[in-house]
Amino acid sequence: MRAVVGWLTRPVPLARVAAFRALVYAFVIWDVLFNFDDVIQHSYVHELYQPTLLARLIHLPPLSTAVSWALLAALLLSCVLAIAGRAQRLAGWGAALTFWVWALNSQGFSYVQHDHMALMIATLVLPTVGVAHYRDHRLSQAAGWAMRTVQIATVLTYFGSVFAKWSRAGSLVTWANGSVLTWAIVRRGSHFVEWTLAYPMLLRAAQWGSLVLEILSPVVLFLRGRWLYLAIGCFLAFHLATFVAMGIHFLPTVVCWFAFLPLEKVTERLAARRARARSVAA
Repeated sequence: MRAVVGWLTRPVPLARVAAFRALVYAFVIWDVLFNFDDVIQHSYVHELYQPTLLARLIHLPPLSTAVSWALLAALLLSCVLAIAGRAQRLAGWGAALTFWVWALNSQGFSYVQHDHMALMIATLVLPTVGVAHYRDHRLSQAAGWAMRTVQIATVLTYFGSVFAKWSRAGSLVTWANGSVLTWAIVRRGSHFVEWTLAYPMLLRAAQWGSLVLEILSPVVLFLRGRWLYLAIGCFLAFHLATFVAMGIHFLPTVVCWFAFLPLEKVTERLAARRARARSVAA
């Protein structure tokens, strides 16, 4: 048990959380404005609202147009404050609350975007760390727990899809030997991959490859150094391929992969460059 707790709370620098927090909240701003942007439109069709289980448990009603705009304004303000490092606890919890309400409403209209799971978890756990600054390199167990939680949620996005494939197809072998990619390319494939329709065995091999990648995804949690970077590169290459092939980007999950990286080194280099620039200017 101690080993598990130690693994879950392995200390990381607070600067890592500060850098990751800025990345997450900056992405959330883009997300709700240009990608996850259907909540205000939903306010005009309350009759189509079918809340998910969590929304039903907390009795989340359909949002009016005025409430939707107010929610968006509060979410954007919270994210800006969090990025700037102002009122960090209040801004963090404000961003978490408003983003979860936004997401639950968005996903209460027949389509659940599972690529947002890790991002939603990230907004929920980051405020638990408390105050964290870009140059604060003190080690923190709270920071370690928050980053580990995001890592687990990121991996579960892939590993959980294995069970979804299993339940839908009846068996993983049936899914991997099926025509999922063929159907997807016919429906929304780009010109770059249309030629693959003439090679069904190639598409079947790709399905097996993606399934194996998802089954092995938990291994990433225990990798270090170059092996970790190689594994992350494989997953990012997978998402690049799906984007080029079918326009599926999975950006919310891609952002959460940065929870595996030593982001404090980036802030160190930026600070060093600024210091050199100031010394040259002086």
